[in-house]
Amino acid sequence: MSHGINQDVTAVKAKRTFRHLRWWVLVLFLLGVTINYITRNSLGILAPELKTSLGITTEQYSYIVGAFQLAYTLFQPLCGWLIDVIGLKLGFMICATLWAIICILHAGAGSWLHLAILRFFMGGAEAAATPANAKTIGEWFPKRERPIAAGWAGVGFSIGAMLAPPIVYFAHVSFGWQGAFMFTGGLALAWVLLWWLCYHNPERHPNLSKDELAFIQQDNEPPPVKQPFLTALRNVAKNRRFYGIAIPAFMAEPAWAVLSFWVPLYLANERGMDLKQIAMFAWLPFLAADLGSAASGYLTRLYVKLFGCTRINSVVASSVTGACMMVALALVALTEDPYIAIALISIGGFGHQIISCMLSALVVETFDRGQMATVNGMRGSAAWIASFLFSLLIGVTADRIGFNPLFIAMGFFDLIGAIFLIAFIAERRTARA
Repeated sequence: MSHGINQDVTAVKAKRTFRHLRWWVLVLFLLGVTINYITRNSLGILAPELKTSLGITTEQYSYIVGAFQLAYTLFQPLCGWLIDVIGLKLGFMICATLWAIICILHAGAGSWLHLAILRFFMGGAEAAATPANAKTIGEWFPKRERPIAAGWAGVGFSIGAMLAPPIVYFAHVSFGWQGAFMFTGGLALAWVLLWWLCYHNPERHPNLSKDELAFIQQDNEPPPVKQPFLTALRNVAKNRRFYGIAIPAFMAEPAWAVLSFWVPLYLANERGMDLKQIAMFAWLPFLAADLGSAASGYLTRLYVKLFGCTRINSVVASSVTGACMMVALALVALTEDPYIAIALISIGGFGHQIISCMLSALVVETFDRGQMATVNGMRGSAAWIASFLFSLLIGVTADRIGFNPLFIAMGFFDLIGAIFLIAFIAERRTARA
């Protein structure tokens, strides 16, 4: 009798599956990355008040930003390797818990040095987001869906930055700048619990149907091989294709650093906006970035349909399209109208996210599953080296020469990156024959 009841219970459990579960998993990951960016960008939104309250100079603020970027640069390969070795669920959960707690501790900062130390450790923990992105796409999507999945995953990176200004402003008005850090850190802890309860690998997910699992695994990729950290880095560094991804990432990231950390200060110093006005307008470039993320994957299909591009070349072509749009940032220096400046920065945000998502897509297209998180971490390190150096440059030059020369430089960086992308990644006609 009891045996029959157990069979019935098993049958009920077996039927509890969800259609298109891979997309729901992507939404869960996207939510985590969204909160990652809300906690990250809280500093930029609060920068004008923090400078006044804690007596921080522009140069000292650049050190605070640089501390985050330095840690993000150093820890991305390590976080990627950790996720490859211990798994996405546990690895990402550990890192998310750390960044949530450190964000809450920001409320106790009393000087720029305190903030710099906290931002360094927060950057080390948040560095897991980029490699986790590649791992999620590689584990849950077949190759033909990965460019589109990468585009939608990129939405999380920009939607968090888009939502940060109004959320942080609301928390600031309600609880002060200390409460704003505690509120955003609390959001991150809530997501950690959701991730732990809901995420499982495809092979172990109780709500994944056998048909969808077979669809996900249709490419018959070999099982991932776990390697020691230094061995993994060495193997990736020997691969020519890595530099076709890493160099464009290096050229692209300064623009995103400016959007994330410096645009609020730019709007305050150069355009005379107060915190309320910044909250009203600073999210628009990130809305454009969201649209760029979502559009990027579908743009690859358009290149395949109209020009017969291979899957790799369609991704390259989409990225080059984004690089051309980045020229809009150079035009910011030519306008006196703050609203036109925001519109041009928004076009740059759209273009940047096309590039960023397509570089992630190239990682999962050109490297095996056992390397994806590590490679994307190394790509992220290359990007954040540029981000770190550019922020330090802004810190020592912005008060002297303003932001206009920096916007002009950012407008052309990605066109240089596109040259390396075409040279090292694009497939030649002989390769397609």
